[in-house]
Amino acid sequence: MLSENSIRPILRKIAITGNLVLFCWILYNGYNENFQGTRIEIVSYLVLMLLLLLNTYLLIRNKL
Repeated sequence: MLSENSIRPILRKIAITGNLVLFCWILYNGYNENFQGTRIEIVSYLVLMLLLLLNTYLLIRNKL
């Protein structure tokens, strides 16, 4: 049976991979649209990208 200590690193790697894939997908879509949009779309795009990067950084840094 899997314990919490053995499943945590697996979940961390899945979360990091998911964050990076989503980051690349959003970046690709922005590139395809020439990063054009309303001011609110651009701000939400930047905030989402920063949150994904911050979450990935915190997951990598925190080795519980």
